[in-house]
Amino acid sequence: MKSMTLYQKLAWSLVLIFSLLCTLVLNWSKQLEQSSVHHAQQNLHLQLAEHLVHDNPLIQQGVYDYDALENLFHTLMILGPAFEFYFVDSEGHLLTYSAKPGQVVRQQINLTPIQQLLDNPTATPIYGDDPRSKDGVKIFSTAPVYNQQQLQGYLYVIIGGQAYDTTLKNIKANDNLWLAAMWFVAALVALFIAMLLLFRFFTLPLKKLNKELNKIEAANYSLTKMSLDSSYTAHDEIGNLSKGVNAMLARIDEQFQSLQQADKQRRELLTHLSHDLRTPLSSLHGFLEVINKPDSHLNEPEQRHYLNLAMDNCQQLKQLIEQIFELANLECGQVKIQSETFNLGELIYDCVAKLALTAQSAGISLKVIPEICDFTVTADIAKLERVLTNLIENAVRHTPNGGEIAVKVSQQSDQLYVAVSDTGVGIHEDELNAIFEPHYQARNSIKRGSTGLGLAISKQLLTLMDSEINVKSTLGKGSEFRFNLAMQASA
Repeated sequence: MKSMTLYQKLAWSLVLIFSLLCTLVLNWSKQLEQSSVHHAQQNLHLQLAEHLVHDNPLIQQGVYDYDALENLFHTLMILGPAFEFYFVDSEGHLLTYSAKPGQVVRQQINLTPIQQLLDNPTATPIYGDDPRSKDGVKIFSTAPVYNQQQLQGYLYVIIGGQAYDTTLKNIKANDNLWLAAMWFVAALVALFIAMLLLFRFFTLPLKKLNKELNKIEAANYSLTKMSLDSSYTAHDEIGNLSKGVNAMLARIDEQFQSLQQADKQRRELLTHLSHDLRTPLSSLHGFLEVINKPDSHLNEPEQRHYLNLAMDNCQQLKQLIEQIFELANLECGQVKIQSETFNLGELIYDCVAKLALTAQSAGISLKVIPEICDFTVTADIAKLERVLTNLIENAVRHTPNGGEIAVKVSQQSDQLYVAVSDTGVGIHEDELNAIFEPHYQARNSIKRGSTGLGLAISKQLLTLMDSEINVKSTLGKGSEFRFNLAMQASA
C-alpha cells in the first residue's frame, strides 16, 4: 500500500480536526444555550397555569363554557404572543384552544410530562408535546382543573410558541453575521493551534536530521568522526530523505577516502617513476660522458663496452616508459579485448623459448608441465602473451642461480588454470596483497632490471579477459602465480 505524503498527512489531519472541533463546539453550544434558555423560561413561568386557574372565574370552579374559554385564550395570546393556551381532558384530548384552522395538528397529547412537572417542579427543563407539530416538543406550564373535587382536565400552556419561534428566527437571522464572524475567528485560532502542533509533530524528524547534518558539517563531513542517526525509518518523504542523505554521505566519505588513497598512490607512483627514470638516465649520461671526453684515451673495445652499457640503459628506459603508458591506458579503460581461438600450448612454448636464454644465463631451468600441452582457448592472444611473459620474467628475477621455473596447465571442468611457479626467495605473507600495486617491490626481491609494473599490468590485462590471478608463496621456498582461462569446447 502506497504511503501518504507529508502534505497529505498535514492536509487530512487539519481537515479532520477542524471539522470535528467545529461540529463538537457548535452542537455543544447550541444544546447548552437551548437548555439554559428553556430552564430559565420554564422556571420563570412555572406557576403561570396555576395562577390562571385560580384567578380566572371561567376555570376556577371547572370549565363549562368552552367558547368563552377559547375567547379568553385568544385574549391572553394577544397579550402574551409567546404563549399558547390549551385545555385538555384527563386523557390528554384537546378540548379547547385558540388557533387558526390547520395550525393544530395534534388532538391528543401525552400526559406523562405533565405529571412529571406536577410531581417534581424542580426537574426543569421538562418537555411536553407541541400540538402544532406532529413530533415536536416544547417547555410548558400546567395546572390541574377540578370540578367539585373531580379532575376535569389540565390547563396546558406552551412557553415560546409558534409566534415566539418565528420572531426569534427573524432576530437570529439578523445576528447570523456576527455569529459567523465569531465562529470564523474561533476557527482561525483553533486552526492555528492545530497547525502548530501538527507541524511540530511532522517536522520533528526534519529538525533531528538537520541537527545531525550540522554535527557532520562541524566534523568536516568525516563519517569516521560522526555518523548519521538513521533511527527515523518511516516509509515517507522524511524517511526516504534520511536514508538518501545517509547513503549520500557514506558515498561521499567513501569517495573522499578513495581520493585520499589515489592521491597517496599518485605521489608514491611519481616518486617511483622519478627514481626509476633517474637511474637509467644517470647511467646513460655517465657512460656517454665517459665516451665523449676528449682526453679519455679509450681504446675500441672499451668504447664498445661503454656503448653497450649505454644501449642497455636506453633499452631499460624504453621498456619502463612503454610499461608506464601501457598501465596508464589500462587504468583509463582505453585497452580493448580482441578474442580469438588458439592453442594455449603453442603460446606457452613461444614465451618460454623467448626467455630461455635469459633464464639460462641466470642459471635457471625453465620447463612446461605437461610437456604435451594441447589445450584450445579463446582469449586475446597478444595480451595473454604479455601476461605470461611478465610472470616468467618476474619469476626469473626472483629465482637465484640453480633454481627452477615451471609453467603448469591443469583442467577443472570447463576451466583451464595456468600457473607460473618458481623456487625463488618467496614473498612475505604481509606483502601478498600489495605485490600487484604499481612499483611495489618485495623486501627480499632480487632486482634484475625490474620496474615493478609487470604484475600490475598482468592483473589489469587478466581482469579485462574476465580472469582472476592469485598468488601463493612460502618464504625461502618460492612462489606460484595462478590464473584461469575459459576452455574452448571440443567440436
